[in-house]
Amino acid sequence: MRRSHPRSAPSAPSARGTSRGRRLLPAVTLAATLVVGLAGCGAGSTSTSTTAAPAHPPSAATIAISNFMFIPAHVTVAPGATITVDNRDNVAHTVTSGSGMFDTKDIAAGTSVTFAAPSRAGSYAYICSIHQYMTGTITVA
Repeated sequence: MRRSHPRSAPSAPSARGTSRGRRLLPAVTLAATLVVGLAGCGAGSTSTSTTAAPAHPPSAATIAISNFMFIPAHVTVAPGATITVDNRDNVAHTVTSGSGMFDTKDIAAGTSVTFAAPSRAGSYAYICSIHQYMTGTITVA
């Protein structure tokens, strides 16, 4: 005949489990503190973004082309601002708006061209029509 044994109480955690818990507690506390601290950086914060448009957009800007990239890829200018495109690569490129608002045509290697930004406020995407993976945006504000 089998005897049934009453269930024994759970054993106390080993020293290893206890020290592991002690090591995790500071990490969990730190993570919770960071989450709470970062939550305060959202709405109502008085800090400003470094990517925000300037209060008075400049009347001129320069876009460099180097290593098959527009630098900077995004510029903000005033309506009608003069934009200079400086091709520093050893091949021709273009700055061509998808909406047809501007097109520099081919800019030979090592040369620069200028054009006027659109006169209406808005965001204007552009590409290099020769290397269509090269993209950028001109924001008129």
